[in-house]
Formats: sequence, C-alpha cells, structure tokens
Amino acid sequence: MDVEGAIWYADVPNRHCVRVREGGDVLQTITTDRGCFSCALGGSTGRTLFIVATEWHGPEGMAKGEPTGQVLTIDVASAHAGHP
Repeated sequence: MDVEGAIWYADVPNRHCVRVREGGDVLQTITTDRGCFSCALGGSTGRTLFIVATEWHGPEGMAKGEPTGQVLTIDVASAHAGHP
C-alpha cells in the first residue's frame, strides 16, 4: 500500500503492474516486455517500484529455454505507506 491508500499488483499474462485504489479505479499501469510476477514499493525514498518479471509462455514452458528473469525498477510518484 502507498501513502495515498492505493496498491500495486502484478499481472503475468498482460505483462504489467497496475496501481489501483479502493473501488478498483486504475491510477497507473507500468507495462513491460515480459510477465510481471511480483511488485513492491521500496528503496531509500519508498518510491521505487521493484518488479520481478520473466518471459512467460504458460505453465508448459516454465522449464524450457534459457532463464529470462529480471528485477526491474521504476520510480513512482507515491511512496510506500510503511514496512510490512
């Protein structure tokens, strides 16, 4: 949760992370070139969105090919609301 009460969630098949507020209003979308599996706010100012992502070819492709996982970062406007 961020200081404005919104949350970020990762969306694997649509290759993005989305910031939503209560009621489901979409406030921001960060699109990547691969499936986003997890995201969290952190960093020294709490305004860095960390995204765990990898190329996704469905469950049948999980063990095939070379690993493509990455941790991506992007600065966002609203800081985290505190530590878990």
